[in-house]
Amino acid sequence: MRRSTKVVLGLVVVAAAGGVAFTVRANGKGAAEGPPAVVVTRDNLVDRALAIGTIEPVVEISIKSKVSGVVQRRFADVGDFVRAGDPLLEIKPDPTPLELVEARRQVQLREIELANVEKELERQRALLERGHVSQQDYDAAQRRHAEAQLQLQMARERLALLEQGKVTMAGGGAVESVVRSPIDGYILEKMVEIGDPVVPLSSYQEGTVLMKMADMQELIFRGTVDEIDVGRLREGMPAELKIGALPGARVQGVLTMISPKAKKEENATIFPVEIRLTDTGGVTLRAGFSANAEIVIERRDSVIAIPERLVTFQGDSAWVTVDLGNGTTERRAIQTGLSDAIKVEIVSGLKEGERVREKPMKQI
Repeated sequence: MRRSTKVVLGLVVVAAAGGVAFTVRANGKGAAEGPPAVVVTRDNLVDRALAIGTIEPVVEISIKSKVSGVVQRRFADVGDFVRAGDPLLEIKPDPTPLELVEARRQVQLREIELANVEKELERQRALLERGHVSQQDYDAAQRRHAEAQLQLQMARERLALLEQGKVTMAGGGAVESVVRSPIDGYILEKMVEIGDPVVPLSSYQEGTVLMKMADMQELIFRGTVDEIDVGRLREGMPAELKIGALPGARVQGVLTMISPKAKKEENATIFPVEIRLTDTGGVTLRAGFSANAEIVIERRDSVIAIPERLVTFQGDSAWVTVDLGNGTTERRAIQTGLSDAIKVEIVSGLKEGERVREKPMKQI
């Protein structure tokens, strides 16, 4: 029993001694060689701000109807290109029986009213010829006659619109149940199907949105940037867009709008921005593509630069460890310039070709 204990203790001592010897050798080797060094070179540095958003048309139009009813026919579908004036949808008037009866009664009432006004006008003309009424009274009778004619015309047009779905106005204009395209463009989205009811657009109600369309020749990037970067942005700065659905595409643009007001999203303060696309690179862009825009704030070409991880910052000063060769080093103060978060420009303190030591790894 006593012999076994001695053997175990002996093995523990040998193992511990071996571990100590290995640690000493490893530390001795690291101290002799030191951390690796990086050669000071010239590089191009670009300071960028990131904007996250989507590709959208400059103008997107909501198509609405001026008459009520139900969708009877569709002439164009999503993705179709239409010219201004081309038919999009046909709205079939669907008046209630009470509305139809009221419209017919209004026509009859206006006809009776016009007949009475015509009789009154004839009487006023006869009295004017005899000198029993003034010209002013006769002019008032003529005005009432013209108003009665107009009221009858309006009642007939409303009845024709309810019964036929199309009417030609007295002034030469026309109101019809066929909704036509107001611009040249593509149909992006449809909101109604055949048989759906339609509320007309008027001065007191928005009306039913039937379709959405846009001119896809004029696209824009709309996105947001963080409040940290917005203070450095200026309108006119160039930008490069990376489209999520097109990994190889590189689209160029120019910053055209920075919102004067921030908004909150998920406890973050962001500012909306717009970037006008100047060069699509020959790719076909679609509305709704998600994209990241890198806005170029500042650019420096062929400047002395080193990885920013080599620099130690202390307050307003910065320094690096320069490898002088033969195992000797020098702590040297430097002045830094533009940084792209990976490399930093060296304004003074280092020359091209010099070697800068990596920071020693922290020992645990």
